Amino acid sequence: MQRKKIVFLGAKPIGYTCFAHLLSVQDKLKLQISGLLTHARKEFGNAHDINILAAEHNIPVLDSMDDIPACDIIYSVQHHEILQAKHIAQASQIAVNLHMAPLPEYRGSNQFSYAIIDGKNEFGTTIHKIDPRIDHGDILFQERFPIPKNCWVDELYKLTFDASLHLFENSLQAIVDGNYTAIPQQSMIPEYGTSLHYRNEIKILKQIDLSWDSEKITRHIRATSMPGFELPYCIIDGKKVYFTRQ
Repeated sequence: MQRKKIVFLGAKPIGYTCFAHLLSVQDKLKLQISGLLTHARKEFGNAHDINILAAEHNIPVLDSMDDIPACDIIYSVQHHEILQAKHIAQASQIAVNLHMAPLPEYRGSNQFSYAIIDGKNEFGTTIHKIDPRIDHGDILFQERFPIPKNCWVDELYKLTFDASLHLFENSLQAIVDGNYTAIPQQSMIPEYGTSLHYRNEIKILKQIDLSWDSEKITRHIRATSMPGFELPYCIIDGKKVYFTRQ
């Protein structure tokens, strides 16, 4: 039986972890990993350097999306670029994306922060078909879970990381086999709503207005206090005063 060719696009710890799993099951699933496209993030260090992992397994590392070869499947996990139609067309079977948020509610970035700010009691993770729009394609698999009371953004990230890895591992065989039902996101919007957020919006979310009520201030602090990044703050006498978690 001829192996199906798959190209992996990914970065960050979740991309690294999913890629490591893909490597571990490629023989079992009769796959050939034809290339890796990634974007190195220095803050994650060698422990999550996906380029090192690729080199250890002789996986070709691609320079750009234009280098994606003809394949059966394209799989994206936290890749930072939006695929154009010509890139998607390189996959004869399907191109899919693992989005660490429930769809159609939270497309784009800052999904963990907005869920806390919006006072949601449920979150999730989604695998969907890729089309040229941001997180817009049909849903193939999804896992939802409750958000704990008074949840902080790093806690919600960890819950979503674990759920995302679980979803990736448990749906991979079905994706390879084409065993799924595609659900248009449009059909779910009446129940769940939808939004689209961009990376630079987090700068606005971090600035706290002390005239807000205490509950809103607390939500914004919990939503934007991600370790390793700038803390939420207010402006006093023209200077930033940061909020820290005790």
